[in-house]
Amino acid sequence: MKSVRLRLLILALLPLVVLMPLLLALAVSRWSANYDDLLITNVESDLRIAEQYLKQIMKTTGDDVEALANSAQFHNIASISQEELDRFLADHRKALKLDFLYYADTSQATELSKKWPIVQSASIGQPKTEIDIFSGKDLSELSDDLAVQALFPLIETEAAVPTDRTVEDRGMVVHTATPVHTQARSGVLVGGILLNRNLDFIDTINALVYRPQVNGGERQGTATLFLEDVRVSTNVRLFEGSRALGTRVSAIVRHTVLVEGRTWLASAFVVNDWYISGYLPLIDSFGNRVGMLYVGFLEAPFQSIKSGAYILTFASFVLVLALTVPVFLRLAGGIFSPLERMTKTMKRVEDGDLDARIGTVPARDEIGTVAAHLDELLDQVQERDQALRSWADELNTSVEDRTAELREANQKLESTYQQLVMSEKLASIGEITAGVAHEINNPVAVIQGNVDVVREVLQEGTEPVQTELGLIDQQVGRINAIVGKLLQFARPTEFGAFEESVHISDVLNDCLVLVDHVISKGEIAVEIDQQDVPPVHINPGELQQVVINLIINAVQAMQNKGRLQITIQGTMRDNKEGAELMIADTGPGISSEKLNTVFDPFYTTKLGEGTGLGLSVSQTLIQAAGGLISVRNRPNSGAEFTVWLPAESEGT
Repeated sequence: MKSVRLRLLILALLPLVVLMPLLLALAVSRWSANYDDLLITNVESDLRIAEQYLKQIMKTTGDDVEALANSAQFHNIASISQEELDRFLADHRKALKLDFLYYADTSQATELSKKWPIVQSASIGQPKTEIDIFSGKDLSELSDDLAVQALFPLIETEAAVPTDRTVEDRGMVVHTATPVHTQARSGVLVGGILLNRNLDFIDTINALVYRPQVNGGERQGTATLFLEDVRVSTNVRLFEGSRALGTRVSAIVRHTVLVEGRTWLASAFVVNDWYISGYLPLIDSFGNRVGMLYVGFLEAPFQSIKSGAYILTFASFVLVLALTVPVFLRLAGGIFSPLERMTKTMKRVEDGDLDARIGTVPARDEIGTVAAHLDELLDQVQERDQALRSWADELNTSVEDRTAELREANQKLESTYQQLVMSEKLASIGEITAGVAHEINNPVAVIQGNVDVVREVLQEGTEPVQTELGLIDQQVGRINAIVGKLLQFARPTEFGAFEESVHISDVLNDCLVLVDHVISKGEIAVEIDQQDVPPVHINPGELQQVVINLIINAVQAMQNKGRLQITIQGTMRDNKEGAELMIADTGPGISSEKLNTVFDPFYTTKLGEGTGLGLSVSQTLIQAAGGLISVRNRPNSGAEFTVWLPAESEGT
C-alpha cells in the first residue's frame, strides 16, 4: 500500500515531472516535424532549380540549332557540296558545344521520323527538343567517342533492384530537331548533347543549387542524372573518391519515381550515406519515364543539430527540476509530519493498542482538525470494542447450542433421505411387478394354452398354419424373456444379490430389451458402438437399474424424437484400467447452472412426475462399486452421461 507521503508527493510533483515532460516532448516533437518539413521544402526548392537548369539547357540547345537553321550563313552555303556542308556543321557543333550536329534531307528525315518523334515533328515544320535514350549502336553511328563516353560498368549497389546487366552502353541525350527550307535544300537539322559523363552539366547544377552561404558555410549537396536507375552523370563520390558512375538508385525510390511517376521528396540512402533527397522523373519524346534528376544534401549535419537541440532542451529541464524539487519537498514537509503521526497511531491501533492516540497537532488547519476527530473516534472505537467482546462471548455460547441442534437435524435428514431412496426403489418395483403379473403373464399363459389346444385338436390339420403357430410360440417366448428381465430388475436379490464379474455389453443388451417399448413409441434412432472391454465387478441388478434410468431420461429429454448414442470402450482413470459406458442424446441438454446439481437428491426436470432420486441413487450405486458417473453437455446439442467402472482385476 502506498504511504500518504508518497501519494502527496505524487500529487505535488505530478505536474512538474509528468505533465511538463509530456508538454516538452510534444513541443520538441512539433519542432522536429517542422524542422523536417523545412528540410524537405529546401530540397524541393533545390530540385526545382535543377529542373529549370535542365529545361534551360534543352531550350538553349533547341534555340541554337533553330537559329543556325534559319541563319543567312546557313542559307548562303546551302548550295555547296556535302563535304563543305559537313565541315560547316562540324565548326558550328564545336561553337555551340554540341556533341553531334547533322543535316538530313527529306528522304533521310522520313526514315528518321520512324525512329524519333522530334524528327517527325520537325518534318512537318515544328521544331522540337526532348530527352531521348540512344542505344550503343545509335551512338556509334554518330561517333565512336560518344559510344565510349556513354559506356561504363554497372557497380553493385546496396538496396538496388537486382539485375543481370553488367554494363551500361546507352546514352541520355538532349535531342533537338528543326526544319530546314532553303532554295537548294529541304530537310531537318538535328543536334544534341550527350549527358552521360557530362561533368560540366552536373557540376553546374550542383554549383547553382548549393552555392556558398553568406556565413561562409555550405550544405554538403550532390546532384545526379539517372538513365532509368543508373547514375550516368553525378558528383556523388565512392569511398575511393571517384565519381559513383554506374551505381544504381535504391529499389523503393526507383519504384516511386519510375514506376509510379511521383516525385520523391524524403530521406534516401545514396550510395554510402543518407541524404535529404529529391528525385524528379524525366520523360522522353515517346512519353516514357526514362530517367531521374536528383539533388540532395547530407542528412547527418542536420540530425546532429536536432540531437544537440534535444540534449540542450532536456538538460535544461533536468536542471530546472533539480532546483525546484527540493523547494517542493521542503514545503510538503509541514504536511507530511502530522500525517505520519496519524499513520503510526493507526498502525498501533491495528496491532491491538487501542490506547494509542495522536495527541495535540500544532497545525491549526484542516489536518489538525482531522487529527482531533480521529482521537475522538478512537475513544469511541475502544468503548465499542469492549461492548463487542461481551457480545461475542454470548454469541459463541449461542452458536455452540445452535450447532448441536443442526447436527442432530442433519442426522435426521440423512436418515429420511435413505428412507426416501428405499421408497423410490420399492415403488418402482411394485409398479413393474404388478404390471408383469396382471398385464403380461396371464394373457401370455392363455395364448400359449390355446395354441397348445389348437395343436391337440387339429393335430395333422395344423400343417397349413404351422408357420403361424411357430411365430406365436416364438413371440410368446420373447414375451417370457422380457418378463424375466423385468422381474430380474424388480427383484435383483432373487437373481443375484451380490457383486460379480459382469460384462457391461451383456447388461446393456438386457436393458435394451426392457426399454424397447419406450424407445419404439417415438422416432428414436439407436446407435451402439461396442468395443472389447474387460469385465467389471458390480451387482448386475444395480448396474441394470442405472443403465435403464439413464436411457429413459435420455429418451424423455429428446421428447421421443432424436438419436440415442451408446458407446462402450476401455478407459484408464487414475492409472486404473476400466470400462466406460457413454449414453448421449440429441435433446436440448442441461443448463450450465444445473450441471453441478443433477445428482443432488430431489432434483428433477419432470415436475409432478418424478421424485428426483433416480440420478442420485444411480450415483450412489456406481460409487459403491468403486466407479464414477459424470455428465456434460455435448458441443452441438444434447447431454452425455458417462459411467466408468474399474476392471475386475483393478476393482477387487
